[in-house]
Amino acid sequence: MPQTDRLPHALYTAAQVREFDRLAIQDYGIPGAELMERAGTASYRLLRRLWPEARDITLVCGLGNNAGDGYVVARLALADGLGVRVRQLGDRDRLRGDALTMALAYDQAGGEVLPFTGLPSRTDVIVDAILGTGLERPLTGLWAEAIQAINRHPAPVLAIDIPSGLDSDRGQVLGIAVEAEATISFIGLKLGLFVGTGPDHCGDIYFDALGVPARVYSHELLSAKRLDWEQQSSLLTPRRRTAHKGDFGHVLVVGGAQGMGGAARLAAEAAARTGAGLVSLATWPGHAAALTMTRPEIMTKGVEAPADLDPLLQRATQIVLGPGLGQDAWGRSLWSRVLETDRPLVIDADGLNLLGNTPRHRDDWVLTPHPGEAARLLGLTTAAVQADRFAAALALRQRFGGLVVLKGAGTLIQGPDVRPPGVCSQGNPGMASGGMGDVLAGIIGGLAAQGFDLQTSAEMGVCLHGAAADRAAARGERGLLAGDLLAELRPLLNPEIHS
Repeated sequence: MPQTDRLPHALYTAAQVREFDRLAIQDYGIPGAELMERAGTASYRLLRRLWPEARDITLVCGLGNNAGDGYVVARLALADGLGVRVRQLGDRDRLRGDALTMALAYDQAGGEVLPFTGLPSRTDVIVDAILGTGLERPLTGLWAEAIQAINRHPAPVLAIDIPSGLDSDRGQVLGIAVEAEATISFIGLKLGLFVGTGPDHCGDIYFDALGVPARVYSHELLSAKRLDWEQQSSLLTPRRRTAHKGDFGHVLVVGGAQGMGGAARLAAEAAARTGAGLVSLATWPGHAAALTMTRPEIMTKGVEAPADLDPLLQRATQIVLGPGLGQDAWGRSLWSRVLETDRPLVIDADGLNLLGNTPRHRDDWVLTPHPGEAARLLGLTTAAVQADRFAAALALRQRFGGLVVLKGAGTLIQGPDVRPPGVCSQGNPGMASGGMGDVLAGIIGGLAAQGFDLQTSAEMGVCLHGAAADRAAARGERGLLAGDLLAELRPLLNPEIHS
């Protein structure tokens, strides 16, 4: 899992961070050159901490303030006796303002600069100081060639502020983007570090506020909030000594068509492991006996027709609809019957596919699509959804209501407009395997059954799911199964015992 501990939870657009920078300079009297010096110093300190044995570093600098930060790093490294190579992209005479000041200070310290014609075959660390947050169009020409050379080089890469070529707001690659081992961001964390393809390019993320006064941040509302389990777990409180199962809700999972009983079983067990007092499972009749034998705590009932659901619906306080449901006549009939109830819902998998065929709008449900399902619900391509995940999540919320959990790297939780969207910074590539979504749906349902509101349940559930996957991935990401997460839920939900 990328390093994200001790990072702020507020996320901002690039324009907002530029405004913070302007306010710090104009209203709070911090010279721009001082902010640049602080940024370069923070970058150099991080480089020395991450790669203490490095003796030779190569910096690739562009023509803006990002290059100025890089020239500060180069000057400090030179003063420490390191071998320093600066490769300049573009006409250095076009440097202006504070960036030019820092470049001249590096020259005066005895540093040398060569035009970029390639990278040295051997260097210990490469510093990406090419572009900051202002990039709006795909990179081409020598700029693209430079990034390609960086990505091909075996040396680790430190990106200053954001990997060059990555869109700061959407996390999309604009032609080509640096693939860094570490990224240090300043003043405010940018949205694009955590969504889209941002996690592929940023590596471990670090942050320095550069001493900007806290009052600066009051001028802007955060655009999104970063979520993690450490933060969300603070919402858990000890159970009363006199508690009983009725205090913690009754989850009903509806799904598991013929041949797909495993999906419903995963969701049901996840709800139970999350702490729901009771869990029932309505599934294809042929699955009921086997599921009861393997997890007797789940009250499993075979249902042949919608009417068989009625007594289960009456007892349930929270319903999870869709895992393994299928889209044949059996699945459609159960889907229609469940949607007639007034119980809050978590809709996943085939429940979402059926919703796309028969759109509804409700405020008391959580929709949990992956990008492909989101694309079908919106009539878009998957690529279009991934190109702007924030816009896609908002469009789903506006069209269908409730809460939207858009799964994927940097899972988004989009709720009512009065609260900023959430972005989960946990999880790992091992989660790219079947059944993970079923476990997530069950977790969210289990939390909602215990009395958390739907938005809190979605935010907590996504982070708990990601944290469980990260614990399970300690034994390796390849081969990680959805069922491996179930054993990790109890330790995370009971940190006072397992800390």
